[in-house]
Amino acid sequence: MSGREADTDAKPPATRGWFRSAAGFGVASLLSDTGHEAASSALPALLVTLGAPTFALGLIEGVADGLASFAKLIGGWTAEAPRRRRPLAVAGYLLTGLSTGTYALATSWVHLLFARLAGWVARGVRGPVRDAMLADAVAPEARGRAFGFHRAMDSTGAVLGPALAALILSTWGLHAVFWWSLLPGILSAVAFAALVSPSRLVRVSAPPAFWPSLGALPASFRRFLVAAFAFGVGDFARTLLILRATRLLSPLLGPVRGPAVAMMLYLGHNAVYAVASYPVGWLADRVNPLRLMVSGYALGMVTGVLGAVATPSLWLLAALFGAGGLTLAFTDTLEGTITAFLVPSDQRATAYGVLATANGVGDFLSSILVGALWSAIGPGVAFGTAALLCALGISLQAFVWRGAVVRTR
Repeated sequence: MSGREADTDAKPPATRGWFRSAAGFGVASLLSDTGHEAASSALPALLVTLGAPTFALGLIEGVADGLASFAKLIGGWTAEAPRRRRPLAVAGYLLTGLSTGTYALATSWVHLLFARLAGWVARGVRGPVRDAMLADAVAPEARGRAFGFHRAMDSTGAVLGPALAALILSTWGLHAVFWWSLLPGILSAVAFAALVSPSRLVRVSAPPAFWPSLGALPASFRRFLVAAFAFGVGDFARTLLILRATRLLSPLLGPVRGPAVAMMLYLGHNAVYAVASYPVGWLADRVNPLRLMVSGYALGMVTGVLGAVATPSLWLLAALFGAGGLTLAFTDTLEGTITAFLVPSDQRATAYGVLATANGVGDFLSSILVGALWSAIGPGVAFGTAALLCALGISLQAFVWRGAVVRTR
């Protein structure tokens, strides 16, 4: 038998039973995203009440995103031992949920930094483990539907979290948001443990050496990676948008309504992201996705420009958050699609890991850069610089698609 893994049980039916197999993954992600997105949307308001400097949010998000992306490499490697998959995934869901609850105990932004690090590293490790288990849980003919269902549930949690956070903030206060986030976080781990079956795969040979596999990645993918990294350095964490809206709206609407409206704008951001992702994927099947990615990067540049010129106008802020949601719909959907086109199947696991790490380093640099420039000079320069870096990504991406042929049919 060839390959690294083999089924030890009969394959699940392609059209009968895939939903039952995928339901546990979807429920766990829905609950987890509801909890940590609620906490994330309230995090900027908490930093304001703690008197934290502006650069603190950029540092928190940048370091957390960067370490989480490196953790995905560890999670992917660990997922090669199928018997460890479910315990690691359950622990990842649980630690993510517990970490967001500890935000309520914070007395300084340094505490929030370490709490965010713990939760995001756990989230990074569990991601590839969960994806490996989901791919194992359904037959190849049903994987598209299974992964699509999972992303839909995940995105729904990203919409519910900020909505519930805004309601709880208005009713019980800021700290109640973080205490409440414990419940869905813990339930996500319970749901995964109760509803997801252990992996049916066992190893039959050793994985390929890591460093040689990096060197063997196609040149076209490496060019794409450079463009993605350049854009990523300008694609800042969305909590910075929440902070921007909070500081603009609080003097006008008050210390409670201002953050609540900012959270609702973030809810709209996530709703745009969820609704637009499938149409972007549908379009990528009909046109060159590398060229389509240029449009996504252009939306990222528009997001930076709108962040630089933002005012307390709700219409302008809605356009800002909407552009941010569309940017993620394009980039998150197309990066996976383009990688699958540019990289042979036996190298894709390595390619996805490298891409996640490059994105994480970009997020780390972007969030710190925007936060530092905001503190030192002002938001206009900070977000304007991010827009210029996105423009660099557009230029590099245009070079990539001129040098690569992507067949979509």
